Amino acid sequence: MVDGTVCIVTGGGNGLGRAAAHELAGHGARVVVNDLGCEVDGSGSDASVPEDVASEIRDRAGTATAHHGDVSDFEYAERLIADTVEEYGRVDFVCNFAGVLRDGISYKLSEEDWRDVIETNLTGQFAPLRAAAKHWREASESQDGFDRQRSYLAVSAGAARGSLGQANYAAAKAGVLGTVRSVSNELVRSNVRVNALVPNGYTRMTETVPEEHRPYTESEMPPEKVAPLVAYLASEAAEDITGCTLYAGGDRVGVFSDPTMEAVGVCPDGWTLESLSEHFREDVAGDVELSRTESYL
Repeated sequence: MVDGTVCIVTGGGNGLGRAAAHELAGHGARVVVNDLGCEVDGSGSDASVPEDVASEIRDRAGTATAHHGDVSDFEYAERLIADTVEEYGRVDFVCNFAGVLRDGISYKLSEEDWRDVIETNLTGQFAPLRAAAKHWREASESQDGFDRQRSYLAVSAGAARGSLGQANYAAAKAGVLGTVRSVSNELVRSNVRVNALVPNGYTRMTETVPEEHRPYTESEMPPEKVAPLVAYLASEAAEDITGCTLYAGGDRVGVFSDPTMEAVGVCPDGWTLESLSEHFREDVAGDVELSRTESYL
């Protein structure tokens, strides 16, 4: 179902991205493995990281190329797409696992840590999406349509719902969901699917949490169990699935609902401070929980 397709996996040097690259290649896809080769906090750079994964794939008789660079750099993102087209003639699927963590309580979080995490985890999702979208629209128009749908998979996280000590990461991952909903509507006419993935798997990011507070072990939630859904979303079997936020972790896969209004109240003459004070909790909110301060870690 993905045999012969050309797939780019960003953040493919470790964890979930590495597992996805191997899964796609194992089903016959030609894979471009991107990674900056940085630490979890975004520091450093090592070109051997994506090359090691590409070599692993080739050692298993797969087809893979390494591409070292920072996907939050718009010029680099354009080059990643262009080089892939030059190498393989097309791009069928992009999945974006690139991300960093710099946790901190809001009142202690530095401006640098806020901006750097937003840059990598949100801009780093949009830059390759924009580059791929430009290529796909132009290719679709020049070819009078595609032989098969193209697909982009952005990676969000459960932290998008709010996570203690991760205001920067949560903001970026929530931004990914809004980006996906917007761009999926823009690209549907070009026969391009755009979805978001909320994965749950043990990675080096998990290891930043003290061991006694980790939500699961590597044996319970290996990254390899996320990868089949990635391959499915790259395949023709996922035709017309777009604008969705999907989940994969352990033995579970699922679909998240979009934000919906839980309660509504109408005041024919318009609401006032006094009428809201009198009626909001009981008559508008009703049974809806209004104190939502629990951690979603």
